[in-house]
Parts: sequence; structure tokens; C-alpha cells
Amino acid sequence: MFENLNGSTLDRRTFLRGSALFAAAIGVSVVPALAQQQPPPKPEDEKKKEEPKDPFDTGKKEENKLVDDEGREYRVCPQCAYNMYKQGRMWVCENCGYSYVE
Repeated sequence: MFENLNGSTLDRRTFLRGSALFAAAIGVSVVPALAQQQPPPKPEDEKKKEEPKDPFDTGKKEENKLVDDEGREYRVCPQCAYNMYKQGRMWVCENCGYSYVE
């Protein structure tokens, strides 16, 4: 069937070479279209505002304070759900010892 192709022979090598050229042509036509779809970069102001935040901070400073029977402020430990008390700048769990700096 392929023996009579106007003087050219189709063997495995020529078929693979033609397939590679065809794939390269498709790739060259697709790459510029993908390169144009990059998301816009963030403005410098937004990058500077990204700071680590307190995991318990809800934006309401006065309303999220919990007070125990002795009048001390406490938070709930994310590890064991026991009371955490402030020691200097650190919040420390009385039960498991989990701590973080505020």
C-alpha cells in the first residue's frame, strides 16, 4: 500500500522524523498562547501587608477575651483544648505545654 508513493519510501525513520516535525510545529504555535495567560503580578503594597498573624485573632480585640474564675485572661489551646495563659509575650498551655509568641 505504501510502496507506490511517487518515488519516496516510507519507513520507520521517515515516519518518526515527520511526526517530530509535526509535533514541534504544534508546540511552537501553542506556546505563545499559553505565555500570554500569566496572572498579573501583585502590587508592592499588598506584598508588604502580608505578615504572620495570630491564629486566634478575629479582628475584635475586646470581644474575644476569655476570663477565668480568678480574672485572668486565657485562650483555648489548639492541641488539647485546655486553657492557655499569657506569660510575658508567650501564650502557654497548662496541660500540654504548647506555646507560641504573640
